[in-house]
Amino acid sequence: RFAFLDDLPFKVETNRWGQIVMSPTRFRHGLFQTRIARLLQELAEAPGEAATEIAIATSEGVKVADVIWCSAERLAVIEEEFAASVAPEVCVEVLSPWNAWGEIEQKIRLYLAAGAEEVWVCDLEGRMRFFDAERERERSGFVAAFPARIES
Repeated sequence: RFAFLDDLPFKVETNRWGQIVMSPTRFRHGLFQTRIARLLQELAEAPGEAATEIAIATSEGVKVADVIWCSAERLAVIEEEFAASVAPEVCVEVLSPWNAWGEIEQKIRLYLAAGAEEVWVCDLEGRMRFFDAERERERSGFVAAFPARIES
């Protein structure tokens, strides 16, 4: 673990070769994260926790989901881990201007392969996209009341 990296103003991930990847974010990115986490906490129908900036161990290194929702059962398994050995049920990526869609598609696949039930993507305008292991969905199947757009 690289404790000295904890205070950096951006998230730190690793790639499949263990190399450190750092991605700066803008203030608006953080606002979307906070609003999504708050809505997830309010609208989820099962007991659990929403959180931001959660490290998840994937087959291609550690990835940091911008927002997650995790059931109480899964949280009991992963809450003491540095990088979650199983992904929370919902993993959310908030796009930044420099994200390539191929990078986001890869994260969707990695989170689902690590155990996520759904992966959501929030674009630069606050529009939400919802994915499960089978397809892109019109709405979340996990949190049916979640809005299709986050206000900026």
